[in-house]
Amino acid sequence: MTEQEIRVSVVVPAKDECDSLASLVAEIGAALAEEAHELIIVDDGSQDGTAALLGELGRRYPTLRVVRHAHCAGQSMAVLSGARCGRGAWLVVLDGDGQNDPADIPAMLAEARCRFAGSAHRVGLIGHRVVRRDDWIKRLSSWLANRYRGALLGDGIPDAGCGLKVVRRDWYLRLPAFDHMHRFIPALLRAQGAEMAPWPVNHRPRRAGVSKYGVRNRFWPGLLDVLGVWWLLRRTRVVEAQEWKG
Repeated sequence: MTEQEIRVSVVVPAKDECDSLASLVAEIGAALAEEAHELIIVDDGSQDGTAALLGELGRRYPTLRVVRHAHCAGQSMAVLSGARCGRGAWLVVLDGDGQNDPADIPAMLAEARCRFAGSAHRVGLIGHRVVRRDDWIKRLSSWLANRYRGALLGDGIPDAGCGLKVVRRDWYLRLPAFDHMHRFIPALLRAQGAEMAPWPVNHRPRRAGVSKYGVRNRFWPGLLDVLGVWWLLRRTRVVEAQEWKG
């Protein structure tokens, strides 16, 4: 497949997800069998058998590309590395743990293309996990974080932490890069004059491995991150300039 033929770049950040990736890659391939796409898995410094598995999967799936970080840089930087390497006009992002359902991707792509056709500033959809398949501590911390974030940032997104997103790749690459930015994509795009809308998606129990986030490294740092993003958005200016020919 040539670069000109690729319309969708699917990016999956993965940190020690050896037990989940084989089935996830197969599901993505099946879901996008009718779509000219590439799959980019970013190995974020995994210490398990992820690297060896990705080498094997790369020989089986010609649409698969592998990007590796020498050291763990975090989910946001992994997604950004994949987006920078991508060649499609549309960027699809989903988590590597298998909780996001690849079967949701075709409908999200179709809706984004239809809803945002002819609009330069309506650029994507973000999943809304209406029924969460996490333990009560994670659900509670996510609910509190979403309420707090929504009150300060006013992005109108009920589930900004959902990993499943469909967004124009050129707009994604305009965003400021910082750790944990993946939780604020709708607000950051809105500050640039663009818009994302929520879309109900399936959420599945984790099938293997362990979560990389808990109250200590997700909830409390997230509260501080919201203040930082609030400050950043208040300083953001969108300027349209045209060359003057007097």
